[in-house]
Amino acid sequence: MKFNRKNYSEKKLREIYRALVKPRLIEEKMLLLLRQNKISKWFSGIGQEAIPVGATLALKEDEYILPMHRNLGVFTVRKLPLQRLFAQFQGKISGFTNGRDRSFHFGSREHHIVGMISHLGPQLGVADGIGLATLLKKENKATLVFTGDGGTSQGDFHEALNIAAVWNLPVIFMIESNGYGLSTPSSQQFKFKSFVDKGPAYGIDAVSIDGNNVLDVYATVERLARRIRKKPQPVIIEARTFRMRGHEEASGTKYVPQKLMNEWAKKDPIENYQAWLLQEGILSAKAIDEIKSAIKEEIEAALQQAYAEELPVPDTAKELAAVYAPFVFQQVAPATAKTSPKRLVDAVSDGLRQSLEKFPNLVFMGQDVAEYGGVFKVSEGFLAQFGPERIRNTPLCESAIISAGLGLAVKGMKSVIEMQFADFISTGFNPVVNNLAKVHYRWGQHADVVIRMPTGGGVAAGPFHSQSNEAWFFHTPGLKIFYPSNPYDAKGLLATAIEDPNPVLFFEHKALYRSVTADIPEEYYTLEPGKGKVLKEGEDITLVTYGMGVHWAQEAAQKLPDIAVEIIDLRTLLPWDKEIVATSLAKTGKILVLHEDTLTGGIGAEIAAWVTEHCFTSLDAPVVRVASLDTPVPFIQPLEDNFMAKARLIEKLTELADF
Repeated sequence: MKFNRKNYSEKKLREIYRALVKPRLIEEKMLLLLRQNKISKWFSGIGQEAIPVGATLALKEDEYILPMHRNLGVFTVRKLPLQRLFAQFQGKISGFTNGRDRSFHFGSREHHIVGMISHLGPQLGVADGIGLATLLKKENKATLVFTGDGGTSQGDFHEALNIAAVWNLPVIFMIESNGYGLSTPSSQQFKFKSFVDKGPAYGIDAVSIDGNNVLDVYATVERLARRIRKKPQPVIIEARTFRMRGHEEASGTKYVPQKLMNEWAKKDPIENYQAWLLQEGILSAKAIDEIKSAIKEEIEAALQQAYAEELPVPDTAKELAAVYAPFVFQQVAPATAKTSPKRLVDAVSDGLRQSLEKFPNLVFMGQDVAEYGGVFKVSEGFLAQFGPERIRNTPLCESAIISAGLGLAVKGMKSVIEMQFADFISTGFNPVVNNLAKVHYRWGQHADVVIRMPTGGGVAAGPFHSQSNEAWFFHTPGLKIFYPSNPYDAKGLLATAIEDPNPVLFFEHKALYRSVTADIPEEYYTLEPGKGKVLKEGEDITLVTYGMGVHWAQEAAQKLPDIAVEIIDLRTLLPWDKEIVATSLAKTGKILVLHEDTLTGGIGAEIAAWVTEHCFTSLDAPVVRVASLDTPVPFIQPLEDNFMAKARLIEKLTELADF
C-alpha cells in the first residue's frame, strides 16, 4: 500500500494514527465483552476503520455526518465521551438513548452526528434535508452520509441521489463497498463493476478510492468537501474495502472464501499505515506502544464508569413523556374580528400561506406544488410570494422527501410536505413510522414535519386515489393525526400542526375541498389539538365521528328527527378527546362510532374498545361501529356508494335507538 503524505506535517500524520488505532482497540475490547455476554450485539468495522476516521477528520467539526453500523471511527474522532459511548452499548441511562436503542442507532446534536435506523436507506434522505438546510441558510457546509454497497439496492438510495443531484445539494455519499451485504456477495446485488458508473447517470461526479488507505480517504474527502462548500453539488465516493468479520458477530464469515480473506488481511488499514510510519521514521515502536497503552487505559477507565452505572429503572410516566417532543400549546386568537367565506381548500391554503409568512424557516415541498400550485391548487401563487427555495417541486419520491423533512428539522427548520393523494404515502411509509415517529423517543431529536394528506372517496377515483388510511398511522406512537371536517378547523389546526415540533399527519378530505364553505377569520389563529366538539346536542345516542363522517352524521340526524343524536366531531385523532366522549355517553347511554375508513382495524375499533373498558357502566346498549366495507374503494358510483359507511348509517342509528 502506497501512502502519499502530501504536505501533511509529522504531527498531523501521528494524529491520524491515533485516530485510526483508537476504534480498533475499542472494537477488540467489545468483541471480548460480547463473548462474556456483557454487551448484546456488535457490528464490527475491523478492516474498514480508515473510511470513517479519514472522512471525519477531513470535515469541519460543525459539519454533519450520518454514519452506519461499522463507523465507530466517526464517533471517536468527534470525541464522544467513551463512558457515554460504552453506557450506550450497555443500555445505560447515561448513554445517548437512555437504554431505548442499541449500538449506533443514535445521534448527538452536540457532535453533529445523526444516527441510523436499521432500515439503512432513509439515512440518505435525511442527509439531503441537512444539505438543503445548509444551502438555504447559506452556511457553505458539506454533509457526509455513509451507506454500504448492499444498502444501495434500496430505492431510498436512488431517491436520495436523484434529489441531491436535482437540487445541487452539498452532500457527499460515501459508499463503503466491502463486497457483501451480510452473506450476499456484490455480484448478486448489482451488475456493474464500480459505483463510479452511477455518477454520470445522475449527472454528478463519482470517484473511487482505496478505502483502506487512510491518507487517500482523508485527502479525497477534504478536497471534495472544500469544493462543494464553494460550489454546492453532490458527489459519490466509492471506498473499496472489505469486512473482515461477520455482518454482526453471530453471522460469522464462513460464506467468504478463505483466499479472499487472506488477500484483504494483507491490506489491513492500521497495519499498513503503522508500517509506513515506522519506515518513514515518523513514529517509533516505543511511541506506538505508548499511544496504544494510553488509549487502552482510557478505554478501561471509561468501561469501569459505565459498568458502575445501574441498568435503567423503568418509569412508565417518563417513557410515555419521551415519545413526543415538548409542545406547550398557546392559543393564538385572530388579530382582528374580520371574517370572509372560504371553502375548505381555501382555508388550508390560507393557513399554510400565513404559516409561511410567520415562520421564515418553513419549507413547503411536494410534487407539482410550485408553478402548478399543487393538484388541488392549495399552493397556487405561493411560488411568486415565497420563491423557489421555500416552495419546492420535488421529484416523484415520497420516501426521500419525507426523510429530507427530518434532515431539515435536525437543522432547526420546519417543513410541510404535500402528498398528491394520501394513498401515495405508502411509498414513504418507512421513514414516517420508523424515523419521524421514533426519533425523539430514541435520542431526543424532534421531527418538525407536517405531511398534508388529501384523502377520502366519493369522487369516483378508484382504489388508489380514494383510500382513508389514517388508521395506518394511528397505531404508531410518536405521530400525531389531525383530521378537520370544516374550513374553520382546517385553517386553525393546520397552523397548530406547523407550530408543533412533532410529526403531524394532516388529513384533508378531497370531496370537502370545494363542497363546504364557512365564514372564518382572515388572520392567523390556532386551535388546541386533542379537543373534540359537540356539533349537535342530543339525549338518545352519542355519535362520534370525524372528517366526512361529520357531514353524513348531520344529514342522518336531519332525516331522523325523532332520534335525539348528539354529534361529536373529534377533529384530531392522535390525540383524541376521550373526555368529551365519556361525558356525552354518560348522558345518552348509547354510542355509535362512524368513519369512512373500512371497518376492520379502523380507528372506530380503538374508540369502541376504550369505551367498553372505561365507560361500561354508562352503556345501555352495545357499542356500534359504522364503517365502509372491507374491500378496496371501487370506482363506479353505484359500487362506491354501496361501499361507503353512509349507506348503512341510518339503519344502524335506528337499530341502536330501538335497542
